[in-house]
Amino acid sequence: MNLHNLHSVYFLGIGGIGMSAIARWFNHIGIPVYGYDKTPSPLTETLEREGMQISYADDSRQIPKEFSSSTENKLVIWTPAVPQSSQLFRYFESQAYPLMKRSAALGLITKSMETVAVAGTHGKTTTSSMIAHLLKNAGRNTAAFLGGLTQNYQSNLILHDEGSQEAPLVVVEADEFDRSFLQLHPNVSIVTSIDPDHLDIYGDPNQFLDGFLAFIGLTSPDGHLFIHHGAYEKIKERDFGKVAVSTYGLDAGRVRAENIKAGTVAFSFDYLSEDDRIEGLKLHVPGFHNIENAVAAIAVARYFGLSKEAIKEGIATYKGVKRRFECIHSSDKITYIDDYAHHPEEIRSFLTSVKAMYPSKKLTAVFQPHLFTRTRDFAAGFSESLSLADEVILLDIYPARELPIEGVTASMLLPEINCPKKQVLSKEALLPYLKQQRPEVLVTIGAGDIDRLVEPIAKWIADDKA
Repeated sequence: MNLHNLHSVYFLGIGGIGMSAIARWFNHIGIPVYGYDKTPSPLTETLEREGMQISYADDSRQIPKEFSSSTENKLVIWTPAVPQSSQLFRYFESQAYPLMKRSAALGLITKSMETVAVAGTHGKTTTSSMIAHLLKNAGRNTAAFLGGLTQNYQSNLILHDEGSQEAPLVVVEADEFDRSFLQLHPNVSIVTSIDPDHLDIYGDPNQFLDGFLAFIGLTSPDGHLFIHHGAYEKIKERDFGKVAVSTYGLDAGRVRAENIKAGTVAFSFDYLSEDDRIEGLKLHVPGFHNIENAVAAIAVARYFGLSKEAIKEGIATYKGVKRRFECIHSSDKITYIDDYAHHPEEIRSFLTSVKAMYPSKKLTAVFQPHLFTRTRDFAAGFSESLSLADEVILLDIYPARELPIEGVTASMLLPEINCPKKQVLSKEALLPYLKQQRPEVLVTIGAGDIDRLVEPIAKWIADDKA
């Protein structure tokens, strides 16, 4: 299929962060884009302003006539987040429209470009956006399909210069959900972590590891694999094929960080490999885990020949990704940070860094669990990692694509959370409670619709002149 020759494209689940990047690509090359999503959001509103037509009703009568008039040169791209029981999905299937998963579309778009693919249970959005920024900032002809909105480019899509004489590099976030990353064609692969997740898809941790090994196996034999040393330890006895391998980490691996200093404005560190050293790097996106992400990004940048000076500038000017350790407000009275963490290890890394930044202040964590299956499968891990906070407020589980599971609730995490104060609150009750308690360091954590609370909380803090 030649994607450039399509008449139009319809996106089922267009408001998803990965889907919207592909929708933007089609819109950029001049192909009309239509779509459906369950509810409006700031992202879908932005897509509509960019010229895309979006419906919020799961109703085939809402499909624009320009798309429903025939199936010729039309394509429907869908995400598994929209169930196949959806009326729209059943309609497109019954009318014999070509249906393609988001991952397959991304694989086709990037197939002809040299590809850097970033996979991992945690850190892939930050790492991929760092790599893209380092390359773009250094003048390399770079495109990127990202799983978050970069603060540097205010988008999840970075476009390469089609008129450039330099062949483009494309950076893609390789999503393990539904084995989507097996549709890609990486020349360079990065694996940030292999902590089990999505066991509703994979079944058990061994099959999860097999999925990552299959992804690694797609790497071009003359390419390179950069893998976190902890992930490498889990699979080092397995067959990697002929691809060259470099491990990385904070204090272990072929490439690593040294002289790390945590600050409230920036973290500083040195980059070190067997034959290379870059001193005095300053990263204005805090977090020890973000230093690890930066080490991987720098290793890839050096692989592509970027100078030490270009890397220092790129790291210093990197602004991060929305909802990844995003500092919403900071003052003497209150600091408010929002983060997308939704796995126990992500929460552990995030809270550890926040505590290092504000060691003498009370830390209040508001967490919205994401998915009934993930809450059930990792309940002990969630309780343990949340215990790093001084106070924990749990919101109800965000179901996403799932139906409720009997006995699986946010409350089931409370007994094993070991902190002085803990409770479950409704979203409606949260803001009045915060106004009454006036936390010193407040963090909101989760991958569901907890992001809808960020603006009201920020407005309260601003209006309160905290």
